Amino acid sequence: MTSADLGLLSAGHAGSAVAAATGDEAFLQALLDAEAALTRAWASLAGGGFHVPEQAGLSVTEAARADRFDLPSLVLRAREGGNPVIPLVADLTAAVGDRAAPYVHLGATSQDIMDTALMLVAHRALGAVLSDLARTAGALAVLAAEHRDTPMPGRTLTQHAVPTTFGLKAAGWRALTLDAHDRLLAVRQSLPAQLGGAAGTMAAFSAISEGSAAPAVVQASERSKPSEGSQAIPGTEVSERSAGAGEGPAGVGPLLVAGFARETGLTEPDLPWHVLRTPVADLGGALAFTAGALGKMAADVLVLSRTEIGEVSEAAGGGSSAMPHKSNPVRATWIAAAARRAPALAAVLYGSLAAEDERPSGAWHAEWQTLRDLLRLVGGAARDAAELVEGLRVDRERMRANLDLTGGLIVSERLAAALTPVLGRQRARALLTGAAPGQGLREALEQAVGDRLDLDDLLDPTRYLGSAPALVDRALRRTPGETS
Repeated sequence: MTSADLGLLSAGHAGSAVAAATGDEAFLQALLDAEAALTRAWASLAGGGFHVPEQAGLSVTEAARADRFDLPSLVLRAREGGNPVIPLVADLTAAVGDRAAPYVHLGATSQDIMDTALMLVAHRALGAVLSDLARTAGALAVLAAEHRDTPMPGRTLTQHAVPTTFGLKAAGWRALTLDAHDRLLAVRQSLPAQLGGAAGTMAAFSAISEGSAAPAVVQASERSKPSEGSQAIPGTEVSERSAGAGEGPAGVGPLLVAGFARETGLTEPDLPWHVLRTPVADLGGALAFTAGALGKMAADVLVLSRTEIGEVSEAAGGGSSAMPHKSNPVRATWIAAAARRAPALAAVLYGSLAAEDERPSGAWHAEWQTLRDLLRLVGGAARDAAELVEGLRVDRERMRANLDLTGGLIVSERLAAALTPVLGRQRARALLTGAAPGQGLREALEQAVGDRLDLDDLLDPTRYLGSAPALVDRALRRTPGETS
């Protein structure tokens, strides 16, 4: 029997693009991509007496294919050193051949590769999330425009409040979806590479470029030091400082980081962020917001699709093992589940901001699976949201019928404003608060005001929509990337 986690208990993300982009093999590929980018970045600095051959970068890149590595073995060996980079460096070094082996993981520490891989996985996964959010926003724009004037009961604290329109509700869902889209887009564009060496000083990079690193350290470092493995070039002869090493006290480090960021496609950071976890916290916050934004829509759909309300329904609901008649709102249910789990996961990432020293024990490690779970939850929710909205069925007649359930009391706010000049404030309020839903409100009004007011107009809920249609028009002028 396999021990793989295929999502049996978390099928909300099953089959989504994000599920594939965050799987173990995808994460392994991101680790390998980070290693290959590092070698290529070193090669891009070639010059003077110090030289990492371009062919080394090509060789490492060619070897850095996840399907060539024994993933179960890496998982088991990762326990010994505290992260999967340590055994991976050993395997990658063996895979690239003797000529390129000295240039694998050159000067980096395990966290450099892990953090960069996390950012690569997030960047790739967010592409699918953003696409689904754009789909959802587009479908909601259609719904909002189509139902701009479709009246329905507005509800506060579970009770009928005043009439609104379904178009305004859909426009509100769209506004939240765009808020989520824009937050995630901004975070995605700022995701940084990580490269600081053993403790964020970049000292190893200068030592390597100046030829002062001890060659004998190389192969042993990643095998023997759990999280501190920086690797130098064995057997490399350096006569003088490389022309690519940079001038002045900064050394080669900043140049190498810039090249590394270019090779990965990530943002160049101002500082190594081993214990400055803003990128992860910001990402977690944006993901949690997205889950909550979609969760608001799901919560409304779940309420409005209740049998006794019946104002909306999913195009293809789920069945029941015991009750053949049921068509359950399963997409909204998966989204609602994600919205409930996401805040707790984001809290773990925020908690990891309190990271001691130059590399923490536990805070950093707590982020890995947490961030992956968040990406998966939001990826599944975004996929389900797009499918839900694109197939959402709206029952105009049921909405109109529900407006009449209180026999006119849903417009009591309007009635109070109209009755006060005629009856006085206290008498008007007493008349309305004393009326039972559906029981003789019109008759009581006729006795109180006679023909002094147009009761047909006042009691018509479709005539008390306020600025709802205009607000829909205003909301639909917003496009992705614009603030509300």
